[in-house]
Amino acid sequence: MKSFALLTTVSLISLSTLATVRPVMALESRQPAETRIAQGNNQDAIGHYNRGVGYIQQEKYDLALAEFTKALNINPRYAEAYLNRGFLYEQQEKPDLALSDYNQALNINPRLAEAYNNRGFLYAEQGKPDLALSDYNQAININPRLALAYSNRGLLYAGQGKPDLALAEFNKALNINPRLAEAYNGRGLLYYDQGKPDRALSDYNQAININPREAEAYSNRGLLYGEQGKPDRALSDYNQALNINPRYALAYYNRGSLYYEQGKPDLALSDFNQALNINPRYALAYNNRGFLYYEQGKSDLALSDYNQAININPREAQAYANRGFFITLDKKGKKRSEISDKPPNCPASKETRRYMKRLWKSYGY
Repeated sequence: MKSFALLTTVSLISLSTLATVRPVMALESRQPAETRIAQGNNQDAIGHYNRGVGYIQQEKYDLALAEFTKALNINPRYAEAYLNRGFLYEQQEKPDLALSDYNQALNINPRLAEAYNNRGFLYAEQGKPDLALSDYNQAININPRLALAYSNRGLLYAGQGKPDLALAEFNKALNINPRLAEAYNGRGLLYYDQGKPDRALSDYNQAININPREAEAYSNRGLLYGEQGKPDRALSDYNQALNINPRYALAYYNRGSLYYEQGKPDLALSDFNQALNINPRYALAYNNRGFLYYEQGKSDLALSDYNQAININPREAQAYANRGFFITLDKKGKKRSEISDKPPNCPASKETRRYMKRLWKSYGY
């Protein structure tokens, strides 16, 4: 009933001297902002820009957004201000506004590698892997030492089932920047999926040591602890992830799954609801909530959630399995192959196969 995270990693240009702020890589050979602002009140635009970066460092994102907008009102060709405002829009889950700002940054400065990286990540989140890969490639062509672009390309390869390419990308990122927490977390995910828990744990620990506010690494480490029979550690990590990012839907989902396994259905239901409030298209959360509703004797709610999971993701094998059992529970004489409500052409993952095996057993098959 669990899942694991792909982290959000986008670039952010920092002060007018172009130092860096998480989650940015170091930028080399950059002219200070003053030399790029040829018109308007340079100092005012730079001042608003720098205050915006300061607010980001303080996690005051609304104030930061206002400052970048003021900078752009003074100088509409301030590419880095568009980039940073796009980053903030992405954090606010406003992808259309983020995409518009990234496009504007690239129209002004077609060599702004960080904007390609950010737009690529946005495309990946929107299920457009070809566009994402093209942008990551472009970012790396412009700046071959842009470590975060390698890490993001590694995530893309991992999601496409290309583990060797993914591992090479994470290693490249860490060779360039040995303190890139996102790359350790991404590589840890890859090791986890390959059944190498010790290596995964080492990378998660390294990510957290480098950046104690890396919420994704806490959630991923919590998942690993849960599978190792360490529920207290798992719960602690999920709580920490949610303290850092209260809108982290996957951490609610994972914590809800842990509560379910501990026999705490009310807490599990609360967490699944919270995950769906944050992300109404979270197919696995619908599946798990449906399973919980079924066990509580709420058949209509269960079937509705299974259907919703399948509508969102027609390749969600767990939801098909649950719906198939739900529909045919009274037909105990049927064979498994006759009961299973299968997704079309969907190779089940290792996790899904384990899940379905437990499910067959729980129903006496």
